[in-house]
Amino acid sequence: MFPDDSLQSLIQPSDWWVKNVNKNLCRGALVFSFAPHVDQIPYTFEPVGRTQATEHDSATVRVSQLKVDQPLKNTNLPVAAMPLHGNEVWAAYRAKKRPCLVLSSDSISVDKSLILGKPNHATAPTFLAAPYYGVNQNNEKRSGYSPEFVERVRHCEYPQFHWDKLPFIGGEESILRLDHLQPFGVHHDAYKISDYMLSPDAVEMIDDLLRWLVWGGLPETSLIVEYRKLIETTFTASY
Repeated sequence: MFPDDSLQSLIQPSDWWVKNVNKNLCRGALVFSFAPHVDQIPYTFEPVGRTQATEHDSATVRVSQLKVDQPLKNTNLPVAAMPLHGNEVWAAYRAKKRPCLVLSSDSISVDKSLILGKPNHATAPTFLAAPYYGVNQNNEKRSGYSPEFVERVRHCEYPQFHWDKLPFIGGEESILRLDHLQPFGVHHDAYKISDYMLSPDAVEMIDDLLRWLVWGGLPETSLIVEYRKLIETTFTASY
């Protein structure tokens, strides 16, 4: 299933993907959720008036770029569907439903007696996950990645990218963006869990990549160290 020049080949004949029999939200679980395009400048919705003067559940809005160095505008019109508090603004990003790899299970819930009267978002539990992006350049609306870039990612040249094949019919090649690691809400409408998860050996490999990305180096005992030496010996001359 995986080529010889991939990280996945290091743990064969062990499995890389395994069935998540109990459908648990756990480290290594593969889920689906809406992930924003974080490279984009967000937009803000500025309510400029109600659709009808006597209605409070709809409004006319102006859409503009939300730039961090611009002063906030007082746009808190009395619209029930769009309440704001303090220095809050409405922000909007383009997003897409993507497969995501869970890297932390849901956070520990806080005793309700400690947060009486506080907004839900202040302590609402989340889990951390990184999204996958499809490799294939199959139409005008999906740019994908070049074969040369994909090869370098598969050869573990960059800690923020990880090449993989998702465990679905067709085994689509995808790139995991560890530098897009982000929180997702644990509400059942915020994500959908798949039938698959990484094996313990695979999770350990991803953990090494994450350490490399965050702390700037790999553990000396990591299999990735030996893998990189082999790749450099075999492929560097062709780059």
